[in-house]
Amino acid sequence: MKNLTDSFVYLGHWPSAGSFGFNTDILATNPINLSVVFGVLIFYGKGVLNDLLDNRKQRILSTIRNSEELREGAIEQLENARARLRKVEMEADQFRVNGYSEIEREKFNLINSTYKTLQQLENYKNETIHFEQQRAINQVRQQVFQQALQGAIGTLNSCLSNELHLRTINANIGMFGTMKEITD
Repeated sequence: MKNLTDSFVYLGHWPSAGSFGFNTDILATNPINLSVVFGVLIFYGKGVLNDLLDNRKQRILSTIRNSEELREGAIEQLENARARLRKVEMEADQFRVNGYSEIEREKFNLINSTYKTLQQLENYKNETIHFEQQRAINQVRQQVFQQALQGAIGTLNSCLSNELHLRTINANIGMFGTMKEITD
């Protein structure tokens, strides 16, 4: 940046070239040299320019051909991709339909399984209730039997005297003795 500003500063210090005018000195202005340079440039430049333009034209045509080939390849790939997309969409639709039917089938199986499980639980509940009822009935029977037995024992003890009690025992022992002799 400093060099740029320095160059503007030094422009002001250049000595002036003098007045402005038309220079008629042929050797000082070099029109002959310039015309020779222009002639050579035109003569040789025409061939070089034609060669450059032909090369450029060939490169452009080659690029166009390559672009056309790439375009055709891209179109072919696009068609292949579209065909694959259609195939995948059909498979997705089929999976979706199969998935829905599978979901419905699983839902039906789950409902049936749940219904069977509920029936089994209901059966277990009924069996448990029946078992508990039988147990309660058996306990009540046992308690009634014990109370009846205690009442009978109490009645016998209150009704029987010691003498009658001894006679009953002796009679029972006698019966057991005769039963033993019969079985022997």
